[in-house]
Amino acid sequence: MSKLPKAILVDILPPNTTAEDSLARLNELESLLVTYGGFVIVRKTQKKQVPDYRTYVGKGKVNELLQDALELGAEFIIINNLLKPQQLYNLEEVFQEHKIKVWDKVDLILKIFSKHATTKEAKLQIELARLRHLGPRIFKMGEELMRQGGGGSGGGGARRGQGETNIEIMKRHIRTRERKIKDDLKKITKNQEGQRNKRHDQGFKTAAIVGYTNAGKSRLLQSLTNKKVKIKNELFATLDSRIGKVYLPDIQQSVLISDTIGFIRDLPPELIKAFHSTLAETIYADLLIHVIDCSDFEMDWKMKVVNEVLEKLGCSGKPTIYAFNKIDILGPKRRENIQKKYKHLNPVFISAEQKINLDILKKGIANILG
Repeated sequence: MSKLPKAILVDILPPNTTAEDSLARLNELESLLVTYGGFVIVRKTQKKQVPDYRTYVGKGKVNELLQDALELGAEFIIINNLLKPQQLYNLEEVFQEHKIKVWDKVDLILKIFSKHATTKEAKLQIELARLRHLGPRIFKMGEELMRQGGGGSGGGGARRGQGETNIEIMKRHIRTRERKIKDDLKKITKNQEGQRNKRHDQGFKTAAIVGYTNAGKSRLLQSLTNKKVKIKNELFATLDSRIGKVYLPDIQQSVLISDTIGFIRDLPPELIKAFHSTLAETIYADLLIHVIDCSDFEMDWKMKVVNEVLEKLGCSGKPTIYAFNKIDILGPKRRENIQKKYKHLNPVFISAEQKINLDILKKGIANILG
């Protein structure tokens, strides 16, 4: 029997969601859970036009989830959506007495981020995102405790006053910590800006590797620049910007290549905002290299997700090379189909791991940046 934490995955979907899209969403959530270090015992989906305002999933589904969790020994209920603080609080009220945790998608992503963070910048960004996500939930908890202790006259009024004081203390503490983190991140950002300006003054052009998480971005950085980076077959293995240098014989000069955090479907706005300084290498790059895992049968919508995030970052108009990665495990027929479908993108087929066609990729970089 596995000792990994067991979880029930739940997804609430609009009525017009296709079976294919529903499967893709839960596959991704399961990949996130595996990266965190757990495994799935049950998947649950429900189609609702409007999520329940109290618990997001509705009273009947809550009872069903509780029964399944108790029977199967689940330690987590993970909901594949971004919930409001009150909804999470109401769910936690039901499950916490049975020692079952309830997370939404952001909770799970933040846990993975915490696991992978190594630099001071990444740790600060994660703490900032966590405060923004958990802060309102803490306030709701304080308000609920205040109401429970509020009662009528006498001692109840004193408890209510104390509750209000505690909430204000919590709010003040979180605001103070947020300001300190933002100040620290500003210093890091200022230092990074100085480094970028110095590189610009020295005449260096920059290319940023972007793509869906686990598409092979870090491997490509390593293969192009010989920079030592952590290579792991899991989501969000990279949180920090890494920069390497590659010499391009066609233009007889070196170009800087950066790799940063991977993108994911429905990446919450507060996470994009928190990682803005890390994503700056992408925002200010002269060229984007969009890495696509062409062995992935879900590549079409993943490409769309990446383009949507780039648009949010204001990068959608940048010159872009589309590098279709992992051709070493691609059949000739599928490659032919992809070539035909994405002909308008001038795709470059590569294998970052086997270093196949990297010379063609370098020529493409030189043609744009030369």
